[in-house]
Amino acid sequence: MDNLAVRTEGLTKIYRDFWRRKSTLALTDLNLNIERGEIFGLLGPNGSGKTTTVKLLLGLLFPTSGKSWLLGYPSSDLKIKSKIGFLPEESYLYKFLNAEEILDFYGKLFSIPRRERRGRIDKLIHDVGLWLHRKRPLSQYSKGMLRRIGLAQSMINNPELILLDEPTSGLDPIGSYEIKNLILEFKKQGKTVVLSSHLLADVQDICNRIAILSKGILQVTGSVRELLSQKDVIQFLVRNLSQGDIQAIENFIKNKNGSVLSIGHPSSTLEELFVKTIQNQS
Repeated sequence: MDNLAVRTEGLTKIYRDFWRRKSTLALTDLNLNIERGEIFGLLGPNGSGKTTTVKLLLGLLFPTSGKSWLLGYPSSDLKIKSKIGFLPEESYLYKFLNAEEILDFYGKLFSIPRRERRGRIDKLIHDVGLWLHRKRPLSQYSKGMLRRIGLAQSMINNPELILLDEPTSGLDPIGSYEIKNLILEFKKQGKTVVLSSHLLADVQDICNRIAILSKGILQVTGSVRELLSQKDVIQFLVRNLSQGDIQAIENFIKNKNGSVLSIGHPSSTLEELFVKTIQNQS
């Protein structure tokens, strides 16, 4: 268990109405293992149980049945709280404070020494791209800027495990690209990231493994590469072939009873094109 960042056994949550009658079955018998140092994606449509799972892990909700462990400890154990960072889907921050002040406030809650706290604050504000806006009150921030400072707040205690609920919500393509690179940097530092999102492109870009939930039930789990791989299709990527060579290869494949599904040029992603275009203008 110590080698796992997150483990759940039979985790179930039933919401009840005022009369304690069963109202909504939000999560059913979730069994999940998340290894240390990986980026793990929780996928599913709205109401699938993603946010409920995150809140159960954090102790913000109590399970109807089942158990969960974080970093080798029961998730209810107060010892691990200082080792966890959390970015909720909606960050409720003190909007009359600026970026430096809000991070200083949360740093004090973790009893981080003043000099160390100052260094962390400067680095985090720079990392999330808010250095030029660090003195502005949060009431003047856009939604995307609030997501950035919320991410910085979740990292102020230098956590081992980071739970992110829709981290790129409200961000433009450049901001989304930068935040995903920052999450990859967390992985390089040996941190474990659990990413809850319905933006499939974000998850595909950075996650090692994923789990897909639907109506509170785990449908599938595995590595992104394995789940997306089409086992019955072989792809060749070559360059500098003449049209005659291409035709000869196509004929050879057909003679071997193979089917040529497509012949064309590889393409980039819209995100890569957008980022490259904007960066070339700066």
